[in-house]
Amino acid sequence: MAKNNLLTEQLKYTGENKTPTRINLYSYNKEFISCHHDIQPSALKELKGKEAVNWIQVTGLQDTNILKEVFQQFDIDFLTRQDILNSDHLPKIEEHDRYNVIILKRLHKNKQDDYDPLHLCIIQGQTYIITFTERESDIFNDIVSALHNDTLRIRQKQSDYLLSVIINEVISNYMSVITQMEDELEDLEESLIIPDSAKVPAGIESIQQFRKNYRIIKKSVFPLKEHFNKLFHTDNELFNESQRPFFNDINDHLLFVLQTMESCRDLITAIADLYLSQNEQRLNDIMKQLTIVSTIFIPLTFLAGIWGMNFEWMPELSWKHGYLMAWGVMLAMGMSLFFFFRHKKW
Repeated sequence: MAKNNLLTEQLKYTGENKTPTRINLYSYNKEFISCHHDIQPSALKELKGKEAVNWIQVTGLQDTNILKEVFQQFDIDFLTRQDILNSDHLPKIEEHDRYNVIILKRLHKNKQDDYDPLHLCIIQGQTYIITFTERESDIFNDIVSALHNDTLRIRQKQSDYLLSVIINEVISNYMSVITQMEDELEDLEESLIIPDSAKVPAGIESIQQFRKNYRIIKKSVFPLKEHFNKLFHTDNELFNESQRPFFNDINDHLLFVLQTMESCRDLITAIADLYLSQNEQRLNDIMKQLTIVSTIFIPLTFLAGIWGMNFEWMPELSWKHGYLMAWGVMLAMGMSLFFFFRHKKW
């Protein structure tokens, strides 16, 4: 049972990831970039660039003592600290007096073919960005390369642009995931409508797997719909007006993801109904075949029952060709019933 986190000042990571806590620092402006890896929180004050954007990457949330020092240096409030350490927290975007808080989930598939959300928290101030991730990930590789190469003059822009790049990385991940799911669902639907005898037909396990992954994606994406508009369409002092088009573009990507999610939901429902309908049709076909066989043999069993009675005086017993006649009658009756059912297309 979860404890009430408002009744204790103790910081505790609620996840199960055992990644050691590490801190990397990237300081940059249009003239330089400096990188420092595996540093202690106490070294942040000396290493931070004074006239630069400082990106502090915190990987691993196990060591709450290290995290507490980071929280104290940037004066992060109690509730935000609790949210950062809560790996099950729903995505949200909040505006505070001195910084903005963004909690996101980045998705990737694990060995069980399930989507495993990566808990990502971002604190954005005027001159700094702090990212908290619960385990190692390649999420920031392209952004770090862009900083080193000054791609699209990224080092000449402020922290709000770096924030937009990080959020866009996560939203792009959603676009990739949901587009792939839509393609796989369309292929599954086509395989059910036009069965391929060379392939094993899809089972209910595949449909349930899509349903499970859809719920994970929905839980990761859907809360952002209201939060995103609420934050980036207000007069937030930490956002420059020149960066609004970038956030509007991210919002367009988010709307695309939400629309594609609706399409995937409809596809999953349609596929489940189609699968159940095909199962019922298959069962009906089997029952029809069994019924036809039973119907054909019931009259034959009736005749066999009559001729198998042990009465002493039965006229047919003395017939020389009675056995052959009995076979002829039964074959004629069976064939007549068979062609009758075939004529009726039963």
